[in-house]
Amino acid sequence: MWAWALLPVTLAVFGTVGLWVVYGIAVHNNTVNITVEFPYISVCGSYNPQSCLFAQICNICCVLAMWIVSIRFQQVQDYGCASRTNTAGLVLGFISSIGISILGNFQQSVQLEVHLLGAFLAFVLGLVYFWIQTWLTYSAQPSHDRRWVGPVRIILCGMCTCLVISMVVLHYVKYRSEAAICEWALVMCFFALFGVFAAEFRHIDFHKFTVQKEGMKTANDANGVWTMQEIH
Repeated sequence: MWAWALLPVTLAVFGTVGLWVVYGIAVHNNTVNITVEFPYISVCGSYNPQSCLFAQICNICCVLAMWIVSIRFQQVQDYGCASRTNTAGLVLGFISSIGISILGNFQQSVQLEVHLLGAFLAFVLGLVYFWIQTWLTYSAQPSHDRRWVGPVRIILCGMCTCLVISMVVLHYVKYRSEAAICEWALVMCFFALFGVFAAEFRHIDFHKFTVQKEGMKTANDANGVWTMQEIH
């Protein structure tokens, strides 16, 4: 059902627009001074009032990301690829999604260590998750989208890997503006990677909601599954 494709698109658009709104508020109220240096995302979201908005954006993105991770896991399972790699992807996807919420709710100006932990979970484990999805793109059941989805994921994951390394190196050699630019580019690439799931999710069929009730079996339903039909 094509409507499922809206879920990853919603995350990508909502997250991208939301973070740039936080940046705009921070610049407008002079919380950050872009004439001195280009700010990290976490710096833009560290102070009121935009810190509240930043936290809510991260929380919503966390929930949407966990939903997407769960659906993708089950989709790959349904393709007959019930592998440890897929299970590892589920676990890493959940942990990295929680990292998004952690870094949003523990601002660096308040709890730097916890904020950095959240950033590690979101960026590093999240990157590993997307490399796993790149692998599953080719190991799961073939689809018409594989011809372009696979290369797109490889390119985006490669860019993210380079950006993570560049961001860390530039930060420690005190090129903070350049490191911040890498961080922004990294996050935009992550949102793009989530958006790519729309290609696979549009093939998901809608499943009926069923409940099992003891004693209400029919000749055609030996398992006692009672299907809820829509009533007009």
